[in-house]
Amino acid sequence: MSIMEKILGKKKSSEKTTYGIIGLGRFGFALARELDASGADILVIDKDEDKIREVLEITDNALIVRSLDKKTLAETGIQECDVVVLCIGEEIDTSILTTLNLISLGVKHVIAKAKSAEHGEILEKLGAEVVYPERDMAIRVANRLESSRVLDFIQLSEKVNIFKFPVPERIVGKTVLESNLRAKFALNIIAVENHGDVIEYIKPDYVFRANDVLFLSGKKDSLQRLADWSE
Repeated sequence: MSIMEKILGKKKSSEKTTYGIIGLGRFGFALARELDASGADILVIDKDEDKIREVLEITDNALIVRSLDKKTLAETGIQECDVVVLCIGEEIDTSILTTLNLISLGVKHVIAKAKSAEHGEILEKLGAEVVYPERDMAIRVANRLESSRVLDFIQLSEKVNIFKFPVPERIVGKTVLESNLRAKFALNIIAVENHGDVIEYIKPDYVFRANDVLFLSGKKDSLQRLADWSE
């Protein structure tokens, strides 16, 4: 039984999304670690035996693959993954050809790392979702520096962002309904964390406590208005 047959066998009972990762640079390895930690089923491919040996400490589903041509990729079974992330942006020609091969094999969702805007434009035209890890990290750092109260920041799109923000002192002891952050600042509360305990479903009668950390979604200017109001 192949690795993908084992993964798909588990998926039939769990219906979890399966992920393929091609390339074990810093981005690929970090992605593999985070997905495995979340309990996801992953298949990892790289041509470097040492890197595969290292990732085997995280997952058993790892293959040494010297060539990324269509036939070799098909033999790995990676086309059966729901999502395949291509993490080899530095080798632009290989990135483009591999993206084309993955899409022609029928992979439903291909995410490809791009080195430049031009590289990303080509990948998008081939049908891939494009990510720019270095640029996105710079955006996260810049936004954290813009507001000293923001603990973390993730940009999902130009209009949708997720912020990790300490509860303003002026709403401690008040309920979600009373504080009404949605109406005041157009921010939605996704979750609340307090000393490591995370509450994912926030009811209107939830009372904010000291040391709460809010996970909020909304626009950057909405968060800035909340930060100004909280000072």
